Amino acid sequence: MDSRTTHHDRILAALRDRITGGDWPPGFRLPFETDLAEQHGVSRMTMNKVLGQLTREGYLVRRKRLGTFVAQPVAQAAVMAIPDIQAEVEALGLPWHFALTARDLRPPRPDELKAARIDSAAPVLALTGLHYAGDQPFCLEQRLINPAAAPDALTEDFAQIAPGQWLLREIPWTSADHRIRAIAASPATARALALATGEACLEVTRRTESAGQWVTLVVQTYPGARHELVSRFTADSR
Repeated sequence: MDSRTTHHDRILAALRDRITGGDWPPGFRLPFETDLAEQHGVSRMTMNKVLGQLTREGYLVRRKRLGTFVAQPVAQAAVMAIPDIQAEVEALGLPWHFALTARDLRPPRPDELKAARIDSAAPVLALTGLHYAGDQPFCLEQRLINPAAAPDALTEDFAQIAPGQWLLREIPWTSADHRIRAIAASPATARALALATGEACLEVTRRTESAGQWVTLVVQTYPGARHELVSRFTADSR
């Protein structure tokens, strides 16, 4: 792999994590480009490309003579039901299947503690898998499950049922939060979804609770050119 690409991707992920993890909140002014380049041991040109990409992705705002700032979050206006990915795929006339690619019982990372609003460092069940439409990747799923809320998940192999379907069957959820955004595929996401690095994707993050206890945090990433969200509202659904 080209070393410049490696440096670029590494720094891109590191800066993106600082923004999404809350270390750099909205409105935060970043250090000067030259200082960032020196901190990360790369040329100013490489750092300029990283900042440019983060700006195109909507994470940063670059203001002439003032500097580079973390962008304010985009407006949230959509209401979504929890999707049935198998039904979505089968509605296209294609066979669906789910393949679990990684499983780990581990402590949550700092960014996960914040995103899932977890107040304990107790181990979580971390799952990664792919939903397929025929032989084509349809959705990359990265999920945390709270063993305290769903202890049977620790012994479920998810060979015959996807984690989301299993949770809907086993744990009656009482509230759910969604966040939807457009992202550029990272190298790892691009490999999983058979895309080019940087290709547009749709990312849906969802956190569910049952009786005030968090149950799961899931990030589902779809190829942008092959997926859309559709909602229908009526006058009495306000």
